[in-house]
Amino acid sequence: MVGDRYRHPLGRSITETDNIWFTLLTQNTNPIHFDKVYAERTAFKKPLVNSCLTLSLVTGQSVTDLSQNALANLAWTDITLPHPVFEGDTIHSRSEVLSIRESKTRHDVGIVEVKTEGFNQDDVVVIAYKRTFMVYRRGFGPDAVA
Repeated sequence: MVGDRYRHPLGRSITETDNIWFTLLTQNTNPIHFDKVYAERTAFKKPLVNSCLTLSLVTGQSVTDLSQNALANLAWTDITLPHPVFEGDTIHSRSEVLSIRESKTRHDVGIVEVKTEGFNQDDVVVIAYKRTFMVYRRGFGPDAVA
């Protein structure tokens, strides 16, 4: 329902290995994510967690409550990164349902828009965004009895 709020149940501490693997898997060549000597010479004085890892993690944390029954993501918008994430930070997330509507082109799905925030162990918001996705209507998903 519009206005529903969820504090997603699982948190995750980000390790050095998580950050390096994700950065290299995505071919991000910025050394601030994987070269400690380089990162020590930046304003942060230590490696930053790849912001796309933060986005992926927080989105994943929300699936249990929001999109376990989704057909597809349609958009991530208004993404902000107000505070850096570092290796060793523990990230949790929360979401609010902004809108729900029937699809104009598909009778088997609805369209849901949410606002999600990820925050660290000090309750500081590290990422915020809106996400829009298609979710199966009751009786129409792959598990529906024919």
